[in-house]
Amino acid sequence: MDFHDILQIKDEVEQVQKIYEIFNEDTRLNRSKAARVEFLTTVRYIERYLKPGARILDAGAGAGEYSLYFARQGYDVSALELAESNVRAFLKKITPEDQIDLVQGNALDLSRYESESFDAVLLFGPLYHLHSVEDRRRCIDEAKRVCKKDGKLFFAFISNDMVFLTEFLYDQSYFTTGDFDKDTFRLHDFPFVFHTVDAARTLLQESSIKILHEVASDGAAELLEERINAMDDDNYAAYLRYHFYVCEKPELLGMSNHLLFVGEK
Repeated sequence: MDFHDILQIKDEVEQVQKIYEIFNEDTRLNRSKAARVEFLTTVRYIERYLKPGARILDAGAGAGEYSLYFARQGYDVSALELAESNVRAFLKKITPEDQIDLVQGNALDLSRYESESFDAVLLFGPLYHLHSVEDRRRCIDEAKRVCKKDGKLFFAFISNDMVFLTEFLYDQSYFTTGDFDKDTFRLHDFPFVFHTVDAARTLLQESSIKILHEVASDGAAELLEERINAMDDDNYAAYLRYHFYVCEKPELLGMSNHLLFVGEK
């Protein structure tokens, strides 16, 4: 099955299942130094707010990169993932020492979890796939419900405006032939849902989220992938320091493949 076949699928849950049979989520965040920038940036912001014994819900856990990291730091982690292929990849990495409650499920329905039971709720995949605004708001509302009053919520979005440059790396004619509205530069939402910085901010504000941080979580890493991957450890550490310095600058937010928003109720 290819993307054309997936496009014909009307059921969004089935569509997500098929997408992750093609995309290898298992290695996306750890395959290289450049790919690791997003993970390291996201962890940096989550760890600002974690206290010993914190309970974390990873809703849309993918292949478990964040869940496993925080469980191995001693936190109480519950993980929920929709795609069967991701769950299988996740299960292969869990050891007997890993205290993770992993279930297959949909982030639109977190009824298995009690209200105000988590110190941190991670929503790092669901907003990539929910096509209707109503479903996105429902997903955010569920995350809010299970988050403690003094807890923090972490949301990831795919940035509409950076895709043009990363696609241009591979296709010189993308600006004339790419799948986007040529007047508005709005990408067509397939196979993923794309947000501008303003759209992501508005969605969260209209869902009564108080935004604490807006972060370009991987910045220019995909554009600079070859050079970043060639760095030795000292130069890579120096590049990360620069990235952490600029990743919240408003003038650079949209120039990132992924956006991280940190908020509270």
